[in-house]
Amino acid sequence: MRRSYVYKAFERFWHWAQAILIMFLAFSGFEIHGSVSFFGFENAVKYHNIAAYAFLILIAFAIFWHLTTGEWRQYIPTYKNIKAQLDYYLFGIFKNAPHPVKKTVLSKLNPLQKLTYFCLKILVIPVTVTSGLLYMFYRYPQKYGVEALNIHSLEIVALVHTAAAFILAAFIITHLYLITTGRTITSNLKAMLTGYEDLEEENGKAEEEKIVEEVTEEISSI
Repeated sequence: MRRSYVYKAFERFWHWAQAILIMFLAFSGFEIHGSVSFFGFENAVKYHNIAAYAFLILIAFAIFWHLTTGEWRQYIPTYKNIKAQLDYYLFGIFKNAPHPVKKTVLSKLNPLQKLTYFCLKILVIPVTVTSGLLYMFYRYPQKYGVEALNIHSLEIVALVHTAAAFILAAFIITHLYLITTGRTITSNLKAMLTGYEDLEEENGKAEEEKIVEEVTEEISSI
């Protein structure tokens, strides 16, 4: 095993800030829907909106960071080894089987993680944000005579926003479980707190070049 610096400082800040904001948005959203009572409806709406703006700012910084560092390549989905990874989660993990995909600094995510995060980034989060903005600025366009953007009903917008929010909440719950499936029950948590993780030794430069080649092929196939 070799101790490697896997998760950079901003990456860890973005991860934890995003997790906290999503959980707070879910909790305050449940109160707005009347499922729980803690802040009171008006405060819940106010805090939900403030958290939503903070989430938007975080997304903007995260997009900039991923584009400028090239880390966006980590999320390019691939079908290679996806069945092996699925078999591991369904069966192998209960038999103490080894992870089918080796984690490296250049390839931090397994195929299922790549596919899940890719869908979150290009579909679920954009739908959540867009429907949330439509909900927040309901009838805002008409004040300036933009009739083409008229929204006749909030019902569909609210349903879409709620459905996307439930998917995000389900992801967080699943993610919390999968945190415990690392080399040890706390190794993934410690890695995301410190940035450092014990990774299996790579087979020298040839192995590293092979990973770079695979990532390049995935990018070219898009």
